[in-house]
Amino acid sequence: MKEYIQQSSELNPIFQRAAKRFVTGDLREDGVSVGNQLIQKGYRISLEFIGENTINKEECLQAKDEFIALMKECGDRRLSARISFDLSHIGLSIEPGLAYQNLMEMAKEAQFHGLSLMISMEESAKTDQILAIYKKVAVDYSNVGITLQAQLHRTFEDINELIHYPGAIRIVKGAYQEPSDICTPRSEKLDQRYLELVEICVKAGHQVSIASHDNAIYEQVIERGFLRNPYVEAEMLYGIRPEFCKKLKDEGLPVRVYLTYGVEWYLYLCHRIAEYPPNLYTAITDMICGKGDSSQLY
Repeated sequence: MKEYIQQSSELNPIFQRAAKRFVTGDLREDGVSVGNQLIQKGYRISLEFIGENTINKEECLQAKDEFIALMKECGDRRLSARISFDLSHIGLSIEPGLAYQNLMEMAKEAQFHGLSLMISMEESAKTDQILAIYKKVAVDYSNVGITLQAQLHRTFEDINELIHYPGAIRIVKGAYQEPSDICTPRSEKLDQRYLELVEICVKAGHQVSIASHDNAIYEQVIERGFLRNPYVEAEMLYGIRPEFCKKLKDEGLPVRVYLTYGVEWYLYLCHRIAEYPPNLYTAITDMICGKGDSSQLY
């Protein structure tokens, strides 16, 4: 379906209108430009060159080189940014050693420019490999962080180990459909698990990103004063709840906006619709009206 739409001269521009709400553009310059605008407005930013599950070694190396180029551009422009990515974009789907080698090069470049990296979490079948690579790299580079999924039962055990590593921890609910015996579905119970994981980091004084868009989560986070700690921040995806991002930021709370760019926007758009089905109506409206650009909403 992705290939069919991207190769269609009729459908591709229509779907791009919908993607524009959530993706800054096809080019590095698009991500950096929007990121700079948001920094000037008082936000923190994460930048990602979109891609995952790359099974061609040459494409993995090209992705690594693009991330290196992104870091150099941020360094040249003196943009304080976090660079986020999937390990499967830089080699994990081929050979863990390739992902590790590319990540070490990226970590060194990021450190040189005063930037941080954030490893995304993927399907549960990859969790052990992802954490093993993270732990190995974190020994040498404290600027590398890791994402954990609250929905997985194993995450309590993982987080109690990972708070002893120097990198930031980013907590998400989890966007992947997993077997019921290893995860908790979307529910009040999952919200409670999420808050308990955040509290573990807060009590440990460990840098943590609350990567959620849920009112129920933020009501509790704000009530408990978590965001008043200097090592805690809110993080939300570009194009999702920009008005709420602005409200938090205007109240003096730290907010990071997660920006993406690249031509692999189709699956990213699908993820945004799948995790919050009402986004489908927004996507259709954007396809018709072509008003998806979110940069002016922050």
